[in-house]
Amino acid sequence: MKITQDLYKGSLALLTDFYQLTMAYAYWKSGKAEQEAVFNLFFRKHPFQGGFTIAAGLDYVVDYCKSFQFSEEDLNYLATMNGKDNELLFEKGFLDYLRDMEFSCDIDAVEEGTVVFPNTPLVRVKGPLIQCQLLETPLLNIINFQSLIATKAARIALAAKGEPILEFGLRRAQGIDGGLAASRAAYIGGSTSTSNVMAGKLFGIPVSGTHAHSWIMSFETEIEAFEAYAEAFPDQAVFLVDTYDTVNGIKNAIKIGNALRSKGKEMLGIRIDSGDLAYFSNIAREMLDEAGFPDAKIVASNDLDEHIITSLKVQEASINVWGVGTKLVTAFDQPALGGVYKLSAIRDEQGKWVPKLKLSQQSMKINIPGLHTIKRYFSKGKAVADMIYLEDQELNPQAALIIDPNDPTRRKRMMPAYYEEEILLKPIFRSGKLNYQLPTLLEIKERVQTQLNSLDKTHKRLVNPHLYPIGLEENLHNLRMDLVLKSKPSHNGNESEK
Repeated sequence: MKITQDLYKGSLALLTDFYQLTMAYAYWKSGKAEQEAVFNLFFRKHPFQGGFTIAAGLDYVVDYCKSFQFSEEDLNYLATMNGKDNELLFEKGFLDYLRDMEFSCDIDAVEEGTVVFPNTPLVRVKGPLIQCQLLETPLLNIINFQSLIATKAARIALAAKGEPILEFGLRRAQGIDGGLAASRAAYIGGSTSTSNVMAGKLFGIPVSGTHAHSWIMSFETEIEAFEAYAEAFPDQAVFLVDTYDTVNGIKNAIKIGNALRSKGKEMLGIRIDSGDLAYFSNIAREMLDEAGFPDAKIVASNDLDEHIITSLKVQEASINVWGVGTKLVTAFDQPALGGVYKLSAIRDEQGKWVPKLKLSQQSMKINIPGLHTIKRYFSKGKAVADMIYLEDQELNPQAALIIDPNDPTRRKRMMPAYYEEEILLKPIFRSGKLNYQLPTLLEIKERVQTQLNSLDKTHKRLVNPHLYPIGLEENLHNLRMDLVLKSKPSHNGNESEK
């Protein structure tokens, strides 16, 4: 799907933060624009206090990079910008450089739908420094949001234990593109359909929906409204029963269900959108069963999320289908993933990769240096650990030691003879040319389920999940520690670091 062409009809090169352009200009001005660099996109902590994250958005990234180019309109706008001295901010030579620039980066990424963990690169960008820098904001914008929503959907699907999840959050989503991206990511993560018709058209997601309270209120009586709806949609009648009185609404739905049956049709079910969902769903199930409709589904909605669904399951609510909107598409309890994009290496004049490190007094904010990648270990089909290691580093063939990047006392010895292995970063672009066959949305969705099945159930707990082992290979850990010690300023006497 060509997102930029289909939705925006033009260049998205200016979908960026201003400081990316000022840095790009300074790189060009100082002669560093073409120096080769490596950046990694990763996150430091799982969203929702969970034990896993679902990588999503790669399809958008591919489309963005394929069409990455500054248009004449973009350049004309940049040419109008003035600095603090009221002089033009960007020289004409720089704008000419941007006009002629062709995307030429190598991009490696974990495949969309992969279960991922903190500190491991989701996307690695290698290429001219100026291009790598200009990709930072759009890549973060795409990957952060879609990974967040896909993860939320996966958690909701786990709570629903295989029962259908209807996503209908468009009216509460964060704008037009937020609504579309959310519907796509939610489907990847585990929803079975969407109310978002444009998402259905663009992405091929199954579309579902019945009627609102306004439909019923537009008639003199509830039963007239049900009757008219059944006349319009005899093969897919689901009745919203809580407009006035839920129990009476169920009775009216049963009456129309009998009328449909007399015509050789079958009522699909009812929907409850307010009140005590556990209580009314159980009453509904009893009434429907007694009336001869044991197969009629009970759809529940009303600000649902994984925690409310879990609670309703514990209460043995008779709900078969879950309608989830606001709390899914807005990631209600955590509005952002918090992914970052950091320089990890730069090539010097001799062609050697020089590892780069950002220091911080918070150990979790010290980035991982060098040109590194990720390996996942499996035992009997279950993922047991991820190792981050230097791509050009020779590994111990008998056993690799991995060390937690935030707590060096947490260590694990990985012996290849006992595990299957998979390199998670896949080549997506090489020298700006697409090198990857994009999967269908359904294939990505199926990958999520395969990936989740590979995790031990303790990592999928919604509350206090068991930590999945992620570690730096010993050589990479040592490199990082050496750079930390070399980079820290020395202090004399009792002077303390601020």
